[in-house]
Amino acid sequence: MPNGQPHGRVRLRVRYGETDRMGVAYHPHYLVWCELGRTELLRQLGTSYRALEDDGVLLAVVDVGFRYHAPARYDDEIEVRTWLLERRSRSLTFGYRIVRDDARLASAYTVLVATDAAFRPRPLPAGLRAVLDALVDR
Repeated sequence: MPNGQPHGRVRLRVRYGETDRMGVAYHPHYLVWCELGRTELLRQLGTSYRALEDDGVLLAVVDVGFRYHAPARYDDEIEVRTWLLERRSRSLTFGYRIVRDDARLASAYTVLVATDAAFRPRPLPAGLRAVLDALVDR
């Protein structure tokens, strides 16, 4: 995570149903945790996916990257740290770090493209751009 980069933090506990036979968090759950971090960051900024969708804007995930550093295990309390890496006219790139007691468990990114209800690319709404630009300019 870039030093000084504003970010959101969400804490959660790894549930038993999120683990596999080896006793570690099954890898698809990390993507769900990133979504939680991303949606909560938007909420902390005064907007939400619901508000965007009510305005006819969908944010479709088009690219995902993960690097696993250490396993999360059942009942671990973990934190998802989320920040904006890049804002373009029609897309957003978020970075994530999933940690347990500041030990890095995973690093990730997602790229989302703004679309209309028919899944045609469209520009990000001006209000969302302004909120995100203020985040980057802090």
